[in-house]
Amino acid sequence: MAALTFAMEGTCPQTGARAGKMTTDHGEIPTPIFMPVGTVGSVKAVSQQQLKEDVQARIILGNTYHLYLRPGLEVLEAAGGIHQFIGWDRPVLTDSGGYQVFSLAGTRKIQEDGVVFQSHIDGSRHLFSPEKVMDIQRVIGGDIIMAFDECPPYPSEYAYAERSMHLTHRWLDRCIERFGSTPDKYGYTQNLFPIVQGSTFSDLRKASCAYVSSKGAVGNAIGGLSVGEPEAQLYDICEACCSDLPVDKPRYLMGVGTPWNILECIARGVDMFDCVMPTRNGRNAMLFTSKGVINIDNKKWEKDFSPIDDGIDSEWSQYYSKAYLRHLVKGKEILGLTIASVHNLAFYLYLVREARKHILKGDFLSWKNEQVPVLQTRL
Repeated sequence: MAALTFAMEGTCPQTGARAGKMTTDHGEIPTPIFMPVGTVGSVKAVSQQQLKEDVQARIILGNTYHLYLRPGLEVLEAAGGIHQFIGWDRPVLTDSGGYQVFSLAGTRKIQEDGVVFQSHIDGSRHLFSPEKVMDIQRVIGGDIIMAFDECPPYPSEYAYAERSMHLTHRWLDRCIERFGSTPDKYGYTQNLFPIVQGSTFSDLRKASCAYVSSKGAVGNAIGGLSVGEPEAQLYDICEACCSDLPVDKPRYLMGVGTPWNILECIARGVDMFDCVMPTRNGRNAMLFTSKGVINIDNKKWEKDFSPIDDGIDSEWSQYYSKAYLRHLVKGKEILGLTIASVHNLAFYLYLVREARKHILKGDFLSWKNEQVPVLQTRL
């Protein structure tokens, strides 16, 4: 058993982009990396075999709030943790539940001790404290577990954002204390990442980066973005945080985003991403491709028998035609959801592999600048 390590393998001289390798007890992760979101121990409409073979996923994300409520800790512990329960032998990152609690604005109460919330399943009341969230994530069994934080809404008043940031820092100290006083479970090392907050205020973000950096964690996350702020602001905050966070530790930008968001944030120094967009949008007929964005519902694809995307190294995306996928989507066939979701995920993983390749090759900036307008094109 060994703590997570991160080795830098290359950088882009014109940008902050980095190529590296994270190593956990469940395997190596080349960076930059995108992590499919498996909210309840399942990436919606996609099997674990498809994640490995067709998507080429190296790490997936599980959601603490949802897994805690169902199937519950008793089942997960009896199974031997999330890897055994879902049949996944590669790394898993568990979020802290902070964002889900944030999204339950009408049914939760934030206090110093933690957050009291109502289950969306049966209305039962629960408390998430920093200590309890550490214990829950230990039982779930993530290789990387996240500190409990408060995610302030956008826009936030400065005074609220500042109070929220200090609360997140106090909770972080409690997370670190609890994490340090409890053993790893299931025979492998679990690793804690703190989360930077501070809303859209540059001085708060700088203060939070300094506080988080001082903890010496094996990796750090940037939270509270992609909650409604303009893209330009997202990029500015991302760049500022990356310049203040340790160079030798992986940086995880939580919940971001579109393919062009990902390339722009790689250019600013981010190593890890997750987002529900590829699967959620795929289930709603939106495809991300190497040539631009497709609404497969449109009639223009009715007799287009060309592959979904022949510009990426995915047999899956080259096997099915646009016309066939449109037919499935129009007929509300379940297979349509799977094809669209697997394609979008395969495209995201292809994109970060290509970014890594161009960082190592030394031409990332020119490649990125060519790609972004293409990826944003509506076909």
